[in-house]
Amino acid sequence: MNEQEQIRYPIGIFRASGHLYEIFALLFKSVRYTFKRPYYFDTILEQMNQIGVNSLSIVLLTSIFTGMVLALQTGYEMARFGSKMYVGSVVALSMIRELGPVLTALVVAGRVGSGITAELGSMQVTEQIDAMRALATNPIKKLVATRILATVVMLPFLTVVADTVGILGGFVISLLNLNLNFEFYRYTVIDALTLTDLITGLIKPVVFGLIISLIGCYMGMTTKGGTRGVGRATTNSVVASSILILASDFLSTKTFFLIFE
Repeated sequence: MNEQEQIRYPIGIFRASGHLYEIFALLFKSVRYTFKRPYYFDTILEQMNQIGVNSLSIVLLTSIFTGMVLALQTGYEMARFGSKMYVGSVVALSMIRELGPVLTALVVAGRVGSGITAELGSMQVTEQIDAMRALATNPIKKLVATRILATVVMLPFLTVVADTVGILGGFVISLLNLNLNFEFYRYTVIDALTLTDLITGLIKPVVFGLIISLIGCYMGMTTKGGTRGVGRATTNSVVASSILILASDFLSTKTFFLIFE
């Protein structure tokens, strides 16, 4: 490592530490302001509609094809060993434990997280956020806290829809290609699932929703450099959110196995 690289290395560490501190500070302020007046219920409902309802179509398409592909791939392989009757168990466990929460979060990160960053970034570079402060409006409470709350609330609902549709997609393939009837498929799905699977499948979306909204808001609120800065911040938001979703999925899965197994 040459002298220039030695200089850049500690600078990079300090810069990353600074960003991490600012992100947690933004989260702390958002949580604190959430319980103070005014509550901006209209803004929260608007964000819930934008984040949840408007993301429903892409979540449905992603989940149904994921369930169908999963059933198709595992069904033919399991049929070689005479175990194709357990396709329902594989699809249900895979969707509820991992694929449902993770794929839904990645889709929402690409659609909603980028939208949050672009919207807040545009407001930042055009000094609209400074104007809100001048009018005695708290931008963190109105812009950040409302979006974080809406994302954390709506992502578990989207995940439940994704899990259900993915399992139904697996049933379609099981019926048409594997010759499994509905009653047997339903029995294997219900028999395979436990309360622990359902709990872990609902906790993960809460964590993912927090990551998506927090990173999106932070990138938007700290945008610099005009329109080019908005584009750069939007790209960084999606990349950072996707990486953190996958990393937190591994850590949460490992934690759940240590706790419940």
